[in-house]
Amino acid sequence: MFNKIMLWAFLIAPWPTLFFLSKETVKRYMPVAIFVSLLVTILFEAAHALKWWVMIDRIVPWGYITNVSFVYGVFLVGTIWIFHLTYRNFWLYMATNVVIDGVFAFVLHHFFEGRIYKLVNFNEFQVFLLMVGLALTIFLYQKWQEGIFKGGVQSANNDAFGMVLKKIFRRQKAK
Repeated sequence: MFNKIMLWAFLIAPWPTLFFLSKETVKRYMPVAIFVSLLVTILFEAAHALKWWVMIDRIVPWGYITNVSFVYGVFLVGTIWIFHLTYRNFWLYMATNVVIDGVFAFVLHHFFEGRIYKLVNFNEFQVFLLMVGLALTIFLYQKWQEGIFKGGVQSANNDAFGMVLKKIFRRQKAK
């Protein structure tokens, strides 16, 4: 029963903290949070197939593969907060992620293993490396996102795809 309460809390409790952020901040970082949640969901699918770990307890019937509480609660909202607090400085962002990922992989892991999940063909260090790799991936994704939205149409016209579209539309106007 304690595990279920803890899982529900991990899913629900982080969401109200977003009210402490501006609407613009949430809109700015929600795409990267959704993207990383998708990536982590895919990783959970791979982990299930490759038996990296097994889920022991869950709050939804399909939760035997993906830890819904973690992916769509703490992790998603935590991503928004980490980006909000550290995104302006890559090294601060990475250091923050290394510390948080290290605490999870090497400290909190011992509390959760056996209650929520059990590592099978994976160890704590691999979990840590996976999480740090995700942090780097989503930082690059956010940089790409902001490149798209910063200049709107103007920035889209500066990339190769935008230049091709520009040429096509010029030809259409000439006809």
